[in-house]
Amino acid sequence: MKMNGSDILAEVLIEQGVTTVFGYPGGSVLNIYDALYKYSDKITHVMTAHEQGASHAADGWARVTGETGVCIATSGPGATNLVTGIATAYMDSIPMVCITGNVPQSLIGRDSFQEVFITGIAMPITKHTFFVEKVETLADIIRDAFRIANTGRKGPVLIDIPKDITAAICDFEKGNKIVTEHDKFRDTAMIDTIADKINNAQRPVMMYGGGVVSSEAEDVVREIILKSDIPACRTMMATGVLGFGEEQDLGLVGMHGGITANRAVAQCDLLIVVGARFSDRVALKPTHFASKAEIIHIDIDAAEANKNIPCHYFLVGDVNEILKLVLPKLQTKTNSDWATQIAEWKKIDYIPVDNDSILKPHQMMDVICRVAGDDQIIVTDVGQHQMWATQFCKRIAKKSFLTSGGLGTMGYGYGAAIGAKMAMPDRNVVHITGDGSFHMNLNECCTAVSYELPIVTVIMNNTVLGMVRQWQNSFYGDRFAATDPGRKTDFVKLAEGFGAVGYRCENIAQFEEVFTKALTSKVPVWIDCAIDKNEKVLPMIPGGQTVDNAIKE
Repeated sequence: MKMNGSDILAEVLIEQGVTTVFGYPGGSVLNIYDALYKYSDKITHVMTAHEQGASHAADGWARVTGETGVCIATSGPGATNLVTGIATAYMDSIPMVCITGNVPQSLIGRDSFQEVFITGIAMPITKHTFFVEKVETLADIIRDAFRIANTGRKGPVLIDIPKDITAAICDFEKGNKIVTEHDKFRDTAMIDTIADKINNAQRPVMMYGGGVVSSEAEDVVREIILKSDIPACRTMMATGVLGFGEEQDLGLVGMHGGITANRAVAQCDLLIVVGARFSDRVALKPTHFASKAEIIHIDIDAAEANKNIPCHYFLVGDVNEILKLVLPKLQTKTNSDWATQIAEWKKIDYIPVDNDSILKPHQMMDVICRVAGDDQIIVTDVGQHQMWATQFCKRIAKKSFLTSGGLGTMGYGYGAAIGAKMAMPDRNVVHITGDGSFHMNLNECCTAVSYELPIVTVIMNNTVLGMVRQWQNSFYGDRFAATDPGRKTDFVKLAEGFGAVGYRCENIAQFEEVFTKALTSKVPVWIDCAIDKNEKVLPMIPGGQTVDNAIKE
């Protein structure tokens, strides 16, 4: 059948299982939006306040569903406004297809109105970029984009479509949804070696990361940890895989990880790293990281082999598949001496002090996790609140902790929360933010109001840029340059101006009362929580140092 490029785009999106897209219209995508209007019974379009919000929403959708998120923007500033969201997804290996319009091909290269070379701009922060030159290639390019986004290490793909292509007509044949498969791991000798190493280790530790979530390996990770009695620590991206406070749980590792987790890594004789990449916030001093251990590294991306930390064994492949091959070869055992040592370390680990008369972040997280339940989705922005959330997240749920890990994008949270709530309307979505991050993209509240998304936003409001200020206190002699902006924003009134509900609280009893009420709301809720500006994320290991240099107060 004959179709124009815009209808072909809509048909292929439906073919690939897309039900929701996030975007913002403009001149170069008018034909695409005309097609979305015609196909509105099959594709829901969510119009955000800003294209960056659309990219974060597509990211949030992808993280909670495991499917590919889709966002659309017009040419020029519309396309460039996607860049931060694309980079966020790239750093965290999130599958997205980002569709941009461009000026007609006859105007490209002429500095035309709203013309940018977006494929060139996005090339370093995508798995691949496509520029569509012929309408006859459009359908297969879109299919390729979905395949690439979900093959191997997942990530974003950008398709730039000139306006004349969206209007051009050609023959179109329907296809099938792309089914991606990983290459089978066939090195049985390596599987035997890894199992033997685990069986014979006396002080093993597992460190797992976002690759466990991406490959849906949560269950097999838990089975291996329990069967082989392996203490396990996590990167921020794997929050929620193992339950907070479980016997084998060591919690977060790295700069703001627990003292016990970091000591265990420093003293272990075998470190099994699963779906993590040894970022500089984890392997703070590479020459001393796990220096007493043999290191096994399992990752789907061969480029991670020995990139940051030299490893003794590197297995390239899907971590879920590889761990399932290892599991039956493991002996059921206990590491009693090692468990005793770790239990002793836990007794003297850093534990924050309760104070019911003010708002302490760890107590707030206890309320959030207890009241909203295990099925809630937690979304954070970036800063102190992000670290408190991941340190004290006392719950287990798959694909339910969303945060910008690699890029550290302030303003990520509200858009991602919108995407998560659109994908999972029956689940509580709690957006945890700081006043600094929230000021960046709080405009997306209008989107949440328009689409009747009852997202609960908890604003840890210390009136300063808390994480940067903490560094200024620790390393810059209290020279608080540009970290106390003196803003007078009344979040309660502002929420009401958007059509949401606003609350304010100053102690933990007020917070629990207000938060409980917020979960029953039918509209978005903001809770302005007064946090002491001197509250710190502790413990903290300075960059380039080890657990022996941890700051505890």
